[in-house]
Amino acid sequence: MRIGSPMEIWEYLPGTNCGECGEKTCLAYASLLKDRKKSLEDCKPLFEPKYADKASKLMDLLAPEVREVKIGVGARTMKIGGEDVLYRHELTFFNRTALTYDVWDTMDEAELRVRVKEITDWRKFYVGEFLTLDAIAIRSVSDDANTFATCVKCVAEETDLPLVLCSFNAEVQEEGLKTVSDRNPLIYAADKDNWSEMLSLAKRYKVPVALFSPDLNMLNSLAVTFSSAGIQDLVLDPGTYPTGNGLRDSFSRFVQLRRAGIGEQDKQIAYPLIAVPMTAWQVLEDALEASYWEAVIADTFILRYADMMILHSIEPHSLIPERTLVANIYTDPRRPVSVDAGLREVGNPTAESPLFLTTNFALTYYTVESDIASNKIDSYLMVVDTDGLGVEAAVAGGQLNANVIKETIDSHEIGKKVKNETIVLPGLAARISGETEDATGWTVLVGPRDSGRIPGWMETSWPPENAS
Repeated sequence: MRIGSPMEIWEYLPGTNCGECGEKTCLAYASLLKDRKKSLEDCKPLFEPKYADKASKLMDLLAPEVREVKIGVGARTMKIGGEDVLYRHELTFFNRTALTYDVWDTMDEAELRVRVKEITDWRKFYVGEFLTLDAIAIRSVSDDANTFATCVKCVAEETDLPLVLCSFNAEVQEEGLKTVSDRNPLIYAADKDNWSEMLSLAKRYKVPVALFSPDLNMLNSLAVTFSSAGIQDLVLDPGTYPTGNGLRDSFSRFVQLRRAGIGEQDKQIAYPLIAVPMTAWQVLEDALEASYWEAVIADTFILRYADMMILHSIEPHSLIPERTLVANIYTDPRRPVSVDAGLREVGNPTAESPLFLTTNFALTYYTVESDIASNKIDSYLMVVDTDGLGVEAAVAGGQLNANVIKETIDSHEIGKKVKNETIVLPGLAARISGETEDATGWTVLVGPRDSGRIPGWMETSWPPENAS
């Protein structure tokens, strides 16, 4: 995206403030375009003949520096690439690293179906959302076209996740494509030996294709050849070598490619990058060691700059760190992860149950809520809007203060449910307890600094001595 501000976008818009995009003004719409929360297609007047030149120019200016490639269809469609910056604090990363886990065509069918289901159904609750996995890579170990096609068909019956078909044999690839081409799979991979056959497949079936070469000049040549032939949905694999100098050089190639694509705006190689950390299994015999090392490699390339990766281990000690790191890196650093302010019920509270207070920083909220719920403490939890800051920072910065607490009580009519008019402040907010009592007229108790200690605090401090 070669455009810096919403005002620059606004200059190319019709400026009619017609509201067809769903926004009151063209400037408001421009702000959402900048953050990719709206698309150009939302502005109907822009595509009238008299604005054709502006539309074309704006389309070019808004295009991300790294091409965005879609794999799969429907609600599960996977978007990779589409990035504009090298470092997330410059703006944000938009499309998180897609984690793809493998199956192979020599597996027993029952075992295959079980593994596909485990990958498809895996999820973990983390900071207000369920983390899931993104795709399944089907590897041709047999190098037999019919065996591969049977495996692909079986996998397609079990999952709606996007698919990656893995074989350097074009005949094997085509048999798999015949089964699932309508699901827009990624074919992996074309290289210096099979590029002509893979190019033919990509054109015939209209699917994205990965290009492989650890030689960046060759990789560039392959990318130019495919794009010149009309294949724009490309993914580049510069090789993932799992140990020693090979790993160092692999890391260097990823950095070179992304810097060239974004920093130097070299459109010839500005495509999504794919890493294959499962190569750790090729050099390590011990399964536990291989799974750990695979996770280390994966985490390295999540940070620099893999847009998707193919992995093997679905063991928790390997999978959870990978998926959690992706969730953390691909949050928007401009906006704290927050929840809505208001009153929550934990368990089955009554009018005399305790009322705990916390901020709307998501990590704080879900930690406190979990500690209360897991200890089966029937209570109310009042969430105060602190612009997404945690307790200590919000007290220091003034976002959590007596007046904000009073406004929360009043605006959410908390007094109608909590008849004891007692608030339990977190220990880190102890210094505002007096002013909170003065502002609200409620009794204020100071709870523990750590919500994990609430059960012990309840034993000694609840109900309060002045309770009726």
